[in-house]
Amino acid sequence: MGFRWWTRARALELGLVGQARNLTDGRVAVTAEGDRGACERLLDLLKGDSTPGRVTSVTESWSGASGAFTGFVEA
Repeated sequence: MGFRWWTRARALELGLVGQARNLTDGRVAVTAEGDRGACERLLDLLKGDSTPGRVTSVTESWSGASGAFTGFVEA
């Protein structure tokens, strides 16, 4: 489907670090760190109509950055 790849590409364009990883139940978990405005833009893109695959819902949770990421990866 390319969803994780697409998410990684958008995150890198926005200057974010983090990961997009598959969960065992078929969902994808995205963790993004960086400028709040860029994170909000990524969220808007994930909720939009241009994502590959089928996105039925997006759940968001905000917290402080962990600082554990140096790039954005597909895990």
